Amino acid sequence: MGTLSNKTIFITGSSRGIGREIALICAEQGANVVIAAKSDKPHPKLPGTIHSVAEEVEAAGGKALAIKLDVRDEDNVNQAMQLAAETFGGIDVLVNNASAIQLTNVQNTDVKRFDLIHSINVRGTLVCSKAAIPYLKKGSNSHIITLSPPINLAPHWMKPYIPYTLTKYGMTLITLGLAEELREDGIAATTLWPQTTIATAAIEFAVGKEFMNRSRTPRIMAEAALEIIRSENLEFSGKTLIDETLLRERGVTDFERFKVDPSVDDLMQDLFLDS
Repeated sequence: MGTLSNKTIFITGSSRGIGREIALICAEQGANVVIAAKSDKPHPKLPGTIHSVAEEVEAAGGKALAIKLDVRDEDNVNQAMQLAAETFGGIDVLVNNASAIQLTNVQNTDVKRFDLIHSINVRGTLVCSKAAIPYLKKGSNSHIITLSPPINLAPHWMKPYIPYTLTKYGMTLITLGLAEELREDGIAATTLWPQTTIATAAIEFAVGKEFMNRSRTPRIMAEAALEIIRSENLEFSGKTLIDETLLRERGVTDFERFKVDPSVDDLMQDLFLDS
């Protein structure tokens, strides 16, 4: 039996990229995995649907539940959480992975586009967390993990794309607040962010294909997420963790295996990190 046997992990935005990789690593540990994302039909340019990931989860040794989910729709979210809990007997971990990216400054950001990224990133994180909390309270060693960065108010991060920055920092603030709000309930709330860019369709779209070879694979984020899920007694609650730092602290020394291109040493550092 895996270390997550009988644990139920609800992951938003998990039809591809980092969310999919977290789903698979949890499946390897025998977890029940809820693949909750909008992609229920194949996309002409992007691989993966909730159904294809569900098949991969089952093949990896987990139990899967695929749910078409729009994190902006509160009723949809509440129904999804209820279905997940009824299917597997509860929810132990929520991973707020769903996110939209837009790297433009205020003057070049359409307000409707800002409303979209805010509704997915900030409001979606709040809505999903709120809906999951009643079930997490009944779980054991429950966690909320949000994929958002440490809050860095240096001017060079304020300048280039503050609409997006605002939403990612908003996700972090919600999580830090939940860490305190839920401390007495024994529910940990933690953020996780990559040291380097991660090779996903979102990164390719946002910053260009030329950066993909200077990135790491999503597996590094999945392994870091697994360490958080396994942690106990609120060890990481209220912390803003970086994947590489966390894994080094946990004894991982081989980071070459996470490179997209093993020959590249000049990896691209991710946003909001200065060292």
